[in-house]
Amino acid sequence: MTVPSDVVARLTGRAVSEERQVSGGLAEIALADGRVVVVKRSDAPGAARAEAAGLRWLAAAGSVRVPVVHGHEDGWLVIDRVPQGQPDPVAAVRFGRDLAALHAAGAPAFGAAPPDGPVDAYIGLAPMRNEPGGDWPRWYAGQRVLPYLRRAVDQGTLSSREAAVVERLCERLPELAGPAEPPARLHGDLWSGNVLWAADGQVRLIDPAAHGGHRETDLAMLRLFGCPHLERVLDGYQEVAPLANGWAGRVGVHQLFPLLVHAVLFGRGYAEQALTAARTALEG
Repeated sequence: MTVPSDVVARLTGRAVSEERQVSGGLAEIALADGRVVVVKRSDAPGAARAEAAGLRWLAAAGSVRVPVVHGHEDGWLVIDRVPQGQPDPVAAVRFGRDLAALHAAGAPAFGAAPPDGPVDAYIGLAPMRNEPGGDWPRWYAGQRVLPYLRRAVDQGTLSSREAAVVERLCERLPELAGPAEPPARLHGDLWSGNVLWAADGQVRLIDPAAHGGHRETDLAMLRLFGCPHLERVLDGYQEVAPLANGWAGRVGVHQLFPLLVHAVLFGRGYAEQALTAARTALEG
């Protein structure tokens, strides 16, 4: 039977001095040289590979910091542990600037997977397919919104009548999407739990669902689930890469994807939020 310490020893090439189980799929391992790493276990096919590829792709932009990836094998992933700090307004501005630079690093296409990443990846616990497309409104509707809408209807979380509201929004996306933008390099699951305020005064991002997408999607997710000092983050972002006119009015359009994912995973409350976001966008 494979144990976390054995995986860490193989992937880091270092002796292990101590193991602490954090949860069923997460452990912290102290190495003999004093460093501490995190080892994650996932039974979802390709999840460890997808996360490793996503972290490396984000790191390659040279902007937002992420934990170092030591390797992955057979559903196991080993990364550096991030010593925790406290949210800080100065760090928030710096994070905003770095996030803008990450997005500007770009992607080959909307829906493009990170290099070496699988087409069939994940956002949290939900499957997420990275199928490239050249037109954001059409790709976002076809690859991000409608697949989860159909699953929510099949599960009984949304009725067909309610789903028609979201389908109308998808039909109108070309006029609601704002000015065309090139594919950005997205974290893809940028809720506050994946934003770590580290002890060194920097922000680290974890658990990406990285892909090529619209930069406003990452920012909308920060607002949806709450991010400390969000306005300072946005100030730093706009210093580097000002957002297109009307971006604040499009937040609900970009929140529709994570809300439908959460509706599929967690039920009716998120479905109602998705309907509100769609109706507000249609009325705006």
